[in-house]
Amino acid sequence: MYSPETTKYLIHLTLQIEGVVDKPDVVGAIFGQTEGLLGEDLDLRDLQRTGRVGRIDVQIVTKRGETRGEILISSSLDRAETALLASSLETIDRVGPCTARVKVDRIEDIRVTKRRKIVERAKELLLEDFDEGAINSDDLLDEVREVIRIEKLEYLGEERVHAGPNVVASDAIILVEGRADVINLLRYGIKNAVAVEGTNVPRVIIDLCSQKTATTLLDGDRGGELILRELLQVAEIDFVAYSPRGKSVEEMSRKEIVKALRNKVPVEGVTDQTSDEEASERLPPPAGPTGSEEPLEQQGEMKEESRKVPSTLGEHMAGVRDRKIARFLSPDYTVLLESSATDLEGALQTLNGDVEGLVVDRIVDQKLLDQIGGKNLEFVAARDFKGIIKRPLAIRLIKIG
Repeated sequence: MYSPETTKYLIHLTLQIEGVVDKPDVVGAIFGQTEGLLGEDLDLRDLQRTGRVGRIDVQIVTKRGETRGEILISSSLDRAETALLASSLETIDRVGPCTARVKVDRIEDIRVTKRRKIVERAKELLLEDFDEGAINSDDLLDEVREVIRIEKLEYLGEERVHAGPNVVASDAIILVEGRADVINLLRYGIKNAVAVEGTNVPRVIIDLCSQKTATTLLDGDRGGELILRELLQVAEIDFVAYSPRGKSVEEMSRKEIVKALRNKVPVEGVTDQTSDEEASERLPPPAGPTGSEEPLEQQGEMKEESRKVPSTLGEHMAGVRDRKIARFLSPDYTVLLESSATDLEGALQTLNGDVEGLVVDRIVDQKLLDQIGGKNLEFVAARDFKGIIKRPLAIRLIKIG
């Protein structure tokens, strides 16, 4: 927008127009209504031509028949000339056929902004880049332990996929994306992880999944979603665990890994989502009672379990089922707010704080999903999803079975 080598000041102006106009109309009004106003030496066209004034940047939004926005003009003139030029722009009273009002918001000294950035960066360098001479015993130990972990890695099958030392002997395995993920789980004592190594699932992975209880723990991004889709099509997956949004497994802390695995969900209700705008995502229902009659001993256990405070996603899903209620959950899966499922829209208006997700015993349609999407939730678990044409990519949709 401006040349940082020559620009001294940046003029910020606000714009209000009683009507609908476009950017060229605004620029034309600026040149037309200031022409000859300050004499030849401060004519805006000549100043631009000689490089003493930068291009005029106009950002406008039209709403309800009115246009509002901001105008930015860079200047290499001195302080007095810049102030005079800025004040001349306030004389603009029409844009096209519409009444307009232009007001100087502020004149920013680019050099002051540069100095502020220089000082802030110097502080960062002072704190971060002058400690290389210090010896940290923990770092030294971590380096040694890292070598041990790497030596513990095994290679399975003809594809030589990376795996933890307990994969073959264990009854359960955890499927991750790559070698670094396996090493990170080893760091926290989890030795039964095996790397899928991309969307082309190796034969040894498929064989392991058919013999053992398989749980996926993939990165919380688009790549992890694609690998999960592939695994669900070619391998016998039993559970799905989700990483935090936008985070890779190799970056996760022990607490995040334990939380993700604790809140894994059964795969039975997962359906393959073939596009980002498909009506519903492949989503898991919680484990729950079947349609057949349970023995009296199991019924007693279920009643005792219902008295416990839910601490996992599956428990909350079971807790709202058939009760027509909604629960907003915190990152540690405590209940931030509970309301009637029919009054969910009202509850959304009062919602504040760090909300991880929503569990609700009702059908969610596109209108409701759009409202929920503005709350920056990680997931929505609902009885069903109907008429979903555009799904927010950042939200996992989970169907309660």
